[in-house]
Amino acid sequence: MRHEGTGLANRLKELRAERGLTQEALAEAVEVTRKTINTVERGRFVPSTVLALKLAAVLGVRVEEVFFLEKSA
Repeated sequence: MRHEGTGLANRLKELRAERGLTQEALAEAVEVTRKTINTVERGRFVPSTVLALKLAAVLGVRVEEVFFLEKSA
């Protein structure tokens, strides 16, 4: 997903689903709301560095495997 103006994309939904986690379970693990996870997954919200690192840690991957810059067309 792309956040307008940033070119930031993510694989959060895919990685979460691969691990059998619900949005609610992931949110609880990183101490945010389910709505926050949903908006990050949809590219509507760019997470803080701290949240991005927490998400990567819970998913067991490097932050670059979750979030990456989308190449501009």
